[in-house]
Amino acid sequence: MSGPLVTSGSGRQPQWLRRKERGAHAAIKLFVWLAMTLGRHVGRIMLTPICLYFLIFSLESRRASRAYLYRALGRKVTLRDNFRHYHTFASCVLDRVFFLQNRTELFDVRVFEESVVHDILARGSGCILLGAHIGSFEALRAIGHRQPNLRVKMLMFEENARNITAVLNAIEPELAKDIISLGRPDSLVTVRHCLDDGHFIGLLADRSLTNERMVSHSFLGAPAQFSVNPFRMIALLQVPVVFMAAVYRGANRYDVHFESFSGPSLLPRRPTAEEQEALVGRYVARLEHYCRSAPYNWFNFYDVWS
Repeated sequence: MSGPLVTSGSGRQPQWLRRKERGAHAAIKLFVWLAMTLGRHVGRIMLTPICLYFLIFSLESRRASRAYLYRALGRKVTLRDNFRHYHTFASCVLDRVFFLQNRTELFDVRVFEESVVHDILARGSGCILLGAHIGSFEALRAIGHRQPNLRVKMLMFEENARNITAVLNAIEPELAKDIISLGRPDSLVTVRHCLDDGHFIGLLADRSLTNERMVSHSFLGAPAQFSVNPFRMIALLQVPVVFMAAVYRGANRYDVHFESFSGPSLLPRRPTAEEQEALVGRYVARLEHYCRSAPYNWFNFYDVWS
């Protein structure tokens, strides 16, 4: 088997950055207000017409969903599959509202390998929580009640989701303090300071920005492009890395999985190209595992194989 193909950034924005955010700010705000006022049960009822609307009118997302589900499910994809994919995503977005309100009693959150996090907290060191757009990262808030020393900040690019971000910030004004924006000159310095202070930094590595060095790895049976940059940063920071996936299992249940991914002793500060690519390959293998075990939970909605 040949090794991963390395490509440089083309200077063109990735598809997920070029696509405009759907949903007007006023409509999102109204939906969130109704859900908060009438409760999660009523909010879930409203998800059906919303998902049907997007299933009909968001043609690019539907095509990407179909391409992904065909590989993850290993069979012909039906409209019912597309709808379930949309509904799972919408359910997690709705639940973010209640997680942000610390309404964790509404959920059945089951945690696997929590000792991985506990051991790092006991040492008082910072950590990278490496994840993907799988399930709900906000489900981590439910663990905070059992792990009061767990402080998490999210490293993310906010520009393509301004409407929903603005609404969520209105629900929980402190949320903005927990976000470190990608693309700013001081982003890495801020991450370093937070890690030194014992924070866990959430990083979703399944999307790329413009002009990033990419490698091609087999993903769900075909070559797909992934950025090397998150793994360069991981090597530079020299802190423990934990892979995390908070999978939505339907109704009110979330399964939060932690896995040790790498540590400072396993990766030099300036890794070779081969060492970087090996890390990407390990990440892609874990992403593939969760895409196959919980196929409707990967909310990329962009064709990573094109």
